[in-house]
Amino acid sequence: MVPWIGYSFSALIKLVEPTPQAKYVAFESFYDKKQMPLAGYSGIAFPYVEGLRLDEAMNPLTLLCVGMYGETLPNQDGAPVRMVIPWKYGFKSAKSLVKIRFQKDQPPTTWNRIASNEYGFYANVNPSVDHPRWSQAKERRLGEFSKRNTLMFNGYGDQVASLYTGMDLKKYY
Repeated sequence: MVPWIGYSFSALIKLVEPTPQAKYVAFESFYDKKQMPLAGYSGIAFPYVEGLRLDEAMNPLTLLCVGMYGETLPNQDGAPVRMVIPWKYGFKSAKSLVKIRFQKDQPPTTWNRIASNEYGFYANVNPSVDHPRWSQAKERRLGEFSKRNTLMFNGYGDQVASLYTGMDLKKYY
């Protein structure tokens, strides 16, 4: 559990008032070749991109963060602003945001571009769907030695499961 400083992303969405055609939100992270000359060796294409459905972005748990642990967000944790979506795997929490777009079509994501057979768009925590290279049924939390059962939606099922009603969560993991 990280004590994030920020606000619900839905507050920004309400201020912006996206058009009815907007079904998704696309995020783009900072990238400057001059400042990040070794990024080309990272194994991923830059800039880093992510996306959410608009209803996921409107959930009160979807946070736009500027700090943590009572301090300004450090560079290594995504300064100056990052997304935090606690019921999804961490790669959905885009860091160092420079662009946010509301759009009609599902946006590409960095990890889905790299390996669509391993990383679905939704990135929900579903312990019954193994990653092609490892099981996701158990997890080890930071500071703990023993593994524990992974909880559906990272334990936030009561707050987010309704977003996925009727979806095949084995197919749309």
